[in-house]
Amino acid sequence: MTKNKIHVDTALLPGGWAASVVIETGDDGAILSVTADSAPQGCDHIGGIAVPGMPNLHSHAFQRAMAGLAETAGPPGSGDDSFWTWRKVMYGFVERLAPPHVAAIARQVYVEMLKAGYTAVGEFHYLHHGVDGEPYDDPAEMSERVIAAAADAGIGITHMPVLYAHGDFGGAPAQTGQHRFLNDGERFIRLVETLRARHGGGSGGDTVIGIAPHSLRAVTPELLRGVVEAFTAMDSPKMEGGPIHIHIAEQAKEVDDCLAWSGRRPVAWLLDQGMVDRRWCLVHATHMDGDETAALARSGAVAGLCPTTEANLGDGLFPAPRYLGQGGRMGIGSDSHVSVSVAEELRWLEYGQRLVHRKRNLLAGGPSQKEDQKKGQENQEDQADQAETRSTGGNLYRLALAGGAQALGRPTGAIAPGRRADLVFLDENHASLVGKTGDAILDGWLFAAQGNPVRHVMAGGRFAVRDGRHEGEEGIAAAYGETLKALMAG
Repeated sequence: MTKNKIHVDTALLPGGWAASVVIETGDDGAILSVTADSAPQGCDHIGGIAVPGMPNLHSHAFQRAMAGLAETAGPPGSGDDSFWTWRKVMYGFVERLAPPHVAAIARQVYVEMLKAGYTAVGEFHYLHHGVDGEPYDDPAEMSERVIAAAADAGIGITHMPVLYAHGDFGGAPAQTGQHRFLNDGERFIRLVETLRARHGGGSGGDTVIGIAPHSLRAVTPELLRGVVEAFTAMDSPKMEGGPIHIHIAEQAKEVDDCLAWSGRRPVAWLLDQGMVDRRWCLVHATHMDGDETAALARSGAVAGLCPTTEANLGDGLFPAPRYLGQGGRMGIGSDSHVSVSVAEELRWLEYGQRLVHRKRNLLAGGPSQKEDQKKGQENQEDQADQAETRSTGGNLYRLALAGGAQALGRPTGAIAPGRRADLVFLDENHASLVGKTGDAILDGWLFAAQGNPVRHVMAGGRFAVRDGRHEGEEGIAAAYGETLKALMAG
């Protein structure tokens, strides 16, 4: 095995910040060793500040191309703009997309993610079929385009084909605009089996295959259970199972409709089924009551939070202080890509709480949160020095690392032997970071940076970004530009 050594001035390790660190990686993309207080001889001296790369646990890549297209209000008297009116715009945009368009858009947003400090992405992929709703000759055509785009960009991907079968709770017929998403259980499982056969399902490589029942609106209880059981049955000693993601309680209307259908709120109904465990990520668990919040925290599942998209859509605000105070796990995603920024997602996770509670540093952790996390989390390795800090940026970054790695089924989230070599190198001379040490570095990046302090990015042991530039970004941007011109002209 080829071994590579890099030397950095400062690094965030599981036990805390360390100086003069040598990180040895193998050609399989894994970290072999990490040694602090080491000389740079025989190493590629990177300098600067190294932190674990951030997992992006929720992405709809194609939506990058429609960002900004739904920011115009309807005519007076047409009703309030909401998630549901935004969805109509999205459905219209989907009708224009062919496989080459999706590939070009995905490459562009994946490059943007890398440059922002994301080193792996969870693609919640529901655009499966042709414009007539019929499968392509290769039913995995769209999935393959997205997976190839991730490889071209150099970002690790957890690809989760979405099961979408119905238009509303109780098995209602699909609605206009949803025909390109639809599969029954049998066809969906064949798709998943095809992707696992081609790309594997384990957590060690660049590609992980999971599944994503779209929402309780889009699957019946019987279909949900059957598909989860079939997916779990694919596990073997040679091929680990991937994660299971679901949209759960994004809108107040969704909660009301679920209550009318089942007599239970969405998060409560799902947890009552006895399926949810550490493999699950409940995306947009925005509208929870106190009992649901405590139950989700106990479940070991991850809450997938996308603050910039949730704000853009007017979804509501996740009960973060209560949830994190009870040991809940969370990660972040850029979802619709109105923003592709690690800093902005975490910043607005905290800022939203400040605006509601009219207090500051609500998500910094503390004695009560520390005690609850000891009780509620099985694995504290990634957060070993969390208990000693009251840094808001430090606490949020560590939580999102651990939750994101779990949600994507990837051995990332820490600079440690056996983990994936997903590293972000910050410019210590950036105006927001200069002179800062310890968790003040993360506070400076997440809450004070004007511009992007990310200098280099390594994903799976390979440099994807050097000096703020992705090797293929000009060609990828040009292809994206031509794609957008064609789509807008159409």
